Amino acid sequence: MAIEPSALWRARVHEEAMELAVGRRDRSDAFLEELFPESLLAATDEALRTFESDVEALRDLDDERVFEAIKRLVLVNDINEDHNGSGYETEEREELCLYIDETLMEHGINVPALAARRGISRTEITDDWRGW
Repeated sequence: MAIEPSALWRARVHEEAMELAVGRRDRSDAFLEELFPESLLAATDEALRTFESDVEALRDLDDERVFEAIKRLVLVNDINEDHNGSGYETEEREELCLYIDETLMEHGINVPALAARRGISRTEITDDWRGW
């Protein structure tokens, strides 16, 4: 099952907090709680749940409907912008793309074939809407 990126981010915030609590990390080297405030994580969770619902509803595997679901999730970048643009950095964006790919595949959508029908590579299925 695809791991929701927000769960990974929450785990990193928690790990950093634990390191601070036991003195393994200096406060000046702690930044994850600021990058991933609960409001960003909750908004991301909601967007991921919507994506999952959209994908579950794709019974006929219509390419356009699949790309519309991808587009709606990729536009979570607006959530990041609403939080000063610092939460979704390179690693987080890669995790979001992996999550999209894995979720689609788990629901029977052949991502390489989907991309090929559009004349793009598997890694380009989000490119039309990404600003990152």
